[in-house]
Amino acid sequence: MIYYSSSFFSGHQITIAEKAGKVSALFFGVHRIPEGVEKNTGLIMEAKRQLEEYFQGRRTEFQLPLALEGTAFQRQVWEKLQRIPYGETRTYKEIAKQMGNERACRAVGMANHRNPIAIMIPCHRVIGEDGGLRGYAGGVDKKHFLLELERRVSAAFI
Repeated sequence: MIYYSSSFFSGHQITIAEKAGKVSALFFGVHRIPEGVEKNTGLIMEAKRQLEEYFQGRRTEFQLPLALEGTAFQRQVWEKLQRIPYGETRTYKEIAKQMGNERACRAVGMANHRNPIAIMIPCHRVIGEDGGLRGYAGGVDKKHFLLELERRVSAAFI
């Protein structure tokens, strides 16, 4: 695995991991990286460039190969998340309905929680049925930041 760690917004660190030529993880914070493993491959540098464009409001979609490692259900949820348009949100219940079982809201929430590639697989775009922000692995403050960023950028294009 290859890692890259950088500060992208408001001084928050983001760690990107690559495995077999695909982005395999994007974490908030600095994660323990084994000695001698950190490298700046072409893919990692492209991921960094696309993230910078996203935070600058110049990118609304990521064009990177992703390694989706999880259960079949988790992968299905993550694929649904990637279809949520930039600047929009969906509820856990709406995603569960798309999966064919509107009662699977909690399972959708757990798949969101286990999303290994934050931002690029936009689990921050999933909210509670009442419009409230529910848990986010990076912290609800980061979820709010990302939704506000997308709202501002989307509003500028209307």
